[in-house]
Amino acid sequence: MLKRLATVLLIVFAVTLQGCVSGGGLQAYADQYSGYEFMYPTGWVEVEVPGAADVVFHDFIHETENVSVVISEVPEGKDLDALGTPTEVGYKLSKSFSALAGDDSSVDLLSAQRISTADNKTYYILEYLADLPAGPRHNLASAIVRRGKLYTFNASTDEGRWEKVKDMMKQSVASFKVS
Repeated sequence: MLKRLATVLLIVFAVTLQGCVSGGGLQAYADQYSGYEFMYPTGWVEVEVPGAADVVFHDFIHETENVSVVISEVPEGKDLDALGTPTEVGYKLSKSFSALAGDDSSVDLLSAQRISTADNKTYYILEYLADLPAGPRHNLASAIVRRGKLYTFNASTDEGRWEKVKDMMKQSVASFKVS
C-alpha cells in the first residue's frame, strides 16, 4: 500500500514538474562578462558540458532538450553580413554540425532569415532538422557577430517533442541579445 502511494505521488510530482517546465514560462540569464542575455524555460538547470559551449541549460526531465551559447572567433573586421546571407551562413553551420555529428548523421537547413533590431544589430535566425543516430532533432539558432566574435544561441529538442515545445523554444531564441 505504501509503495503504491509513493508511486502515485512520484507520478503526480513528475507530471506537475513537467507541466511547470513545459508551460511555466521563461526566466532570464545574463552573462555580463561576455555581454549576452537570453530567456530559458523555468525549471531548467545549468550544466557543465566540456567543449565549445559557453553555457548550457537543459530540461530537468527531458535532459536532451537544451539551450546553449557558443562563441567563436571571426576574421577581423567581419560582420555577420560579410560572412554571407542567412542561407549561406546557415548552410555553412549545417555542414559544421554534420561533420561534428559523424558519418551517420545529416543536418538540413529548414529556414534562414535576417532580423534587424531597432539599435541596428543584425541577427540571423536559423532552423535545422538533424537526422542523428539517436533520432531526429529540431534546432533553432540565433547568430550575431559582435566585437570580433560570432555568438550563436541554440535551442534543441527531439523532433517528437517539437510541436509541444516549439513556441517556448522560439521565444527563447527571440530573446537572445548581445550587447
